[in-house]
Amino acid sequence: MSTIIGSLWWMLVALGVLVTFHEFGHFWVARRCGVKVQRFSVGFGRALWSRHGKDGTEYVIAALPLGGYVKMLDEREGDVPEAELDRAFNRKPVLARIAIVAAGPVANLLLAVVLLWAMLVIGRPDYAAVVGKADGLAAQAGLQVGDAIQSIDGRATPTWSEAALALTVAAMDRKPATLAVRHADGGEATRILALDRLPAGFDEQRAVEATGLIPRYRLLPPVAGSIQEGSPAWGVLAEGDRITAIDAHPVASFEDIAPLIHALGKRGGPGMIEVERDNERLALEVVPQKLNNPDGSSSWRLGIGNAFTQAPAHDAVLRYGPLAAVPAAVGETWQLARDSLGMLWRMVNGSASVRNVSGPITIAQYANASAQMGPAWFLNFLALLSVSLAIINLMPIPVLDGGHLLYYLIELAIGRPLGERAMVAGQYLGLALLAGLMGLAFYNDILHLVS
Repeated sequence: MSTIIGSLWWMLVALGVLVTFHEFGHFWVARRCGVKVQRFSVGFGRALWSRHGKDGTEYVIAALPLGGYVKMLDEREGDVPEAELDRAFNRKPVLARIAIVAAGPVANLLLAVVLLWAMLVIGRPDYAAVVGKADGLAAQAGLQVGDAIQSIDGRATPTWSEAALALTVAAMDRKPATLAVRHADGGEATRILALDRLPAGFDEQRAVEATGLIPRYRLLPPVAGSIQEGSPAWGVLAEGDRITAIDAHPVASFEDIAPLIHALGKRGGPGMIEVERDNERLALEVVPQKLNNPDGSSSWRLGIGNAFTQAPAHDAVLRYGPLAAVPAAVGETWQLARDSLGMLWRMVNGSASVRNVSGPITIAQYANASAQMGPAWFLNFLALLSVSLAIINLMPIPVLDGGHLLYYLIELAIGRPLGERAMVAGQYLGLALLAGLMGLAFYNDILHLVS
C-alpha cells in the first residue's frame, strides 16, 4: 500500500509542478502582450484559497492538484465590456496569440534546463559504463570484460544510463553502432556492434540484453547464499562460500554458474567445485541434478541462491560545477527532446512499438521509483516529463497548444481566421485523437501490470 500511496503522491507532485509552470508560461506572456488574465489557478475544482490582485487577476489554489489553468479575457467565451476589448485575447494580432500559446511548451523546456542544471550540480549517482560480460553480438564485435564505453555513435556515455539509452535507440533503428572503448589496460579501440542483425520482434525494452552485453554492475559476486535442502549442494557447500571454479572452468560472477553446471550435467558424472571458505581454498565434489521444466525442456541445477539480494552500490556519478552545468543542461535538454521526437517518429513509421506509450500508472511508478533513488534522479525524471509535456502539447492536434498554433499559422498564411465550422470540426477530431491516445496509454499500463 505504501508503494501505491507513494506513486500517487509523487505523480501529483510532478504533474502539479510541471503543468503549473506550463500555465505560468501562458500567463506571463499574455500579460506582456496586454491580455487581461481573469484567473490563474493552481489545481482544479473547488477553490481552497483565492485573492484578487491589483492587476485584476484572481489567483486560486484549488482542491485537485493536477496542474492548473489560465483563463483569459476572450469574446468567444463571454461578453467583454467595450472598454476592455483591446485586452481580449481574440483581438490581439496573430503573432501575439502565437507567442502566448507557444509560451507554455517553451516554459516546460526552460524548466527542464533548470531541473537538469540542478541535477548535474547535485550529482546523479549511477553505474560506470563498463562491460561485465559480452556474448552474442557483443562478443562478435570484440567487446571484452572490463572495457569502458566512452561513446556510442559520437554520443558521450559517462554512465551506464547514457550507454543503455544510446544502444536502445540504435537497436530500434536496426543500424550498426560505433562504440569507442577504453580497455582495462588503458588502451583505446573502436568496436562496431552489428545491431542490424538483431532478431525480428526482439523486446525493445530489453534491447541491451538482446545484444549480449551485460554491464559490470549487473554481475553478482559468485557467493553462495541459501542452500536448498536435498539439492546437490546440500551438505557440500556452505553459506558464504565464494565459488572460484567449476569443473576447472573459472567463475567470475554468479551468472557464470548456471551454464557451467549445465555443461557439467550434460557431461555426466561428478565434477569438482572450487571455493574459498574462511580464507581456505577447497575442492568439493558435486553431481548436478536434472530437472524437467513445464515447457518440456530440462535443466541442470546445483541448488544455491545468491548471497546478494540488493542492488550494488553506485560506482559513478554524473556531476558538473555550477558554471559547467549550464551548457551541459542545455545540451541534455536538447538530447532529451531529440530522443522523444525520434521515438514518436519511430512509432509512427512502425520501427518502434506503440507499447512504448506510457500512461498515468507507469508514470506514477517511475515517479515513485525515481524519488526513492534520491533528489538527483527525481529531478532527472521531472526534466524528462517536462520535455515530454512540451512535445505532446506542440503536436498539431486541435485542443492542444500545437493545434491552436496550427490554426494561427493557417490564419497567418491566408490572411484571415479559419471559419467556425472548420475549427469546431478540428476540436472534435482533436478530442477523438486524444481519446485514442489515452486509451492506448491505459491499455499499455494494464498490459504491463498483468505481465
